[in-house]
Amino acid sequence: MAENLRIAVIGAGMGGLATALSLAKAGHKNITIYETAPGLGFVGAGIQLAPNMARILDRMDCWKPIAAEAVQCAATSIREGHTDKELGHVKLDYIEKTYGHPHMVGHRASLAGSIYDACQKESGIKFEFGSLISNTEFGAKPSFTATPIKSPDEARRVECDVLLACDGVKSQTRVAMLQALKETADVKDSGQAAYRIMLTREQMQHDPELIALIDADAVTRWVGEKRHVIAYPIHSKQIYNISTAQPDVNFAGAPNSTYTTKGSKSAMMQVFSDFCPKVRRMLDLVPDGEVVEWKLRVHEPLSTWIYDSVALVGDACHPTLPHLAQGAAQAIEDGAVLGVVLNPKRIADCQPSTIKKALQIYEKVRKDRAEALVELAAENGRSMHLGSGKAQEERDKIFAALKTGKGPVPDKWADADVQRMIYGVDIAADAEDMCKEEGFVAKL
Repeated sequence: MAENLRIAVIGAGMGGLATALSLAKAGHKNITIYETAPGLGFVGAGIQLAPNMARILDRMDCWKPIAAEAVQCAATSIREGHTDKELGHVKLDYIEKTYGHPHMVGHRASLAGSIYDACQKESGIKFEFGSLISNTEFGAKPSFTATPIKSPDEARRVECDVLLACDGVKSQTRVAMLQALKETADVKDSGQAAYRIMLTREQMQHDPELIALIDADAVTRWVGEKRHVIAYPIHSKQIYNISTAQPDVNFAGAPNSTYTTKGSKSAMMQVFSDFCPKVRRMLDLVPDGEVVEWKLRVHEPLSTWIYDSVALVGDACHPTLPHLAQGAAQAIEDGAVLGVVLNPKRIADCQPSTIKKALQIYEKVRKDRAEALVELAAENGRSMHLGSGKAQEERDKIFAALKTGKGPVPDKWADADVQRMIYGVDIAADAEDMCKEEGFVAKL
């Protein structure tokens, strides 16, 4: 019976959890999630919760707890970093009416925790924490070595019918797949790094301008040459989430495996020293010793995401810069599509050739869309980070026209046409349509 096929999901991040849950909702009863961490103590900063993500999670019955403590975005304000002058203001109240869900912002821990809780309610999903995965072999029945971190002498080979690699931008499954295909796809250095900061309401309470920010239902972006700061309230407006992007200095000579480092508050303040006093006061509230900097890395597009009965998912195949706020949403879209194409009724004969066909349809539905959004995110970063000169002048003219109700939004995240392309797609419905088009229908 296809519902008893052995499905191995490598990685319990957003993509892994959403993929496992989607497969369980489709009827699969033998899903194992292998995760290196000893448990899922969720951490992280804020995250934007776009309608294309919410639609999927709502169908999987795990959206309501997330929405309960998230903050609905009524507007976004794009401002000049060094003056605080508003360049553009976009109301977002139409999003719920147009796409069925509002644009919200929340905490990563709330998002991941709700999906994890939903996974735990599914008898068909089990977790193996503290498992290091290596030596992946491809074929009709993929296999790998699972090594318990606490007892490495108990390492064992695991064979499965479907292997879904949700192991992130540093994916070892991707490395093994590329080696098997005799291909390369090097890590691409974006030249950018990010500070991710969360301030509490108590930290901001003595500054009227800052309290006004945390009380607003708005996403605010301050832009400057090669830098920006984006911020919004989360956790029922008890936390103000701040994320930056700036030229990489600290990681320039670091090995490709290095993605985070302890940051220097004085260095952070220097990076934004020419930004307006409001931004500088906000950053100055970060306690000494609590500054952490992330390296923003992506990798070259892959020729394929699949090999036999193995597929890459999320950041393992399409890591993105954060400038469209779609990283987690796109991983969750991957999971939704896998739930459709690997529906037990579609792969009822359990043949490796049928599983491969399902994964080919997954790639066909997802690859072009995800890679287009990766490039659009990079393009948006370039647009927002312009220095003085003609290009910035032209961008700001477009912002000025926007105030009169004309033209596109230079910040693509807030542009209605871009939102239509992202939020207006029901990816699960698209996957159903593609299955019909390919003649990949349920087998009774």
